[in-house]
Amino acid sequence: MKVWIDADACPKLIKDILFRMAKRLQIESILVSNNVLSIPASPYIKKVQVPVEFDAADKYIIENIKENDLVITADVLLADGVVSKKGTALNPRGTLYTTQNMKHHLSLRNLNTESRSAGIITGGPSALSKKDVQLFANHLDKYLTKFTKPL
Repeated sequence: MKVWIDADACPKLIKDILFRMAKRLQIESILVSNNVLSIPASPYIKKVQVPVEFDAADKYIIENIKENDLVITADVLLADGVVSKKGTALNPRGTLYTTQNMKHHLSLRNLNTESRSAGIITGGPSALSKKDVQLFANHLDKYLTKFTKPL
């Protein structure tokens, strides 16, 4: 099992949690980004810089994930691709994407896209809250407990 991070939009606080997890549990974690990233020195933390093209990071992740890999992303379309390949996607705000709820999340995404186009929604998401971070950490811990052995 690997952890893939859609790194361009992933909040620093969430990356820090993932860096600690990778080192503590010795889980390979790969940050995929269009931009240059700074990562801590660790044999378990890697980075891949993809070309600055639309959805290049998403395409790279989808092409390289395996069943049971975990992908950290706020991108619902990427999450759908992950779930269809029998991976698991977790939003930095703590939403766990599954085969059972993916259609619902896609519908919400499409509705929000239409609302933005019509000018009904003009702002972006709210700032990451402590509750979001706690929910993320809880889902991450549950997932890792299922797929890792104690050290």
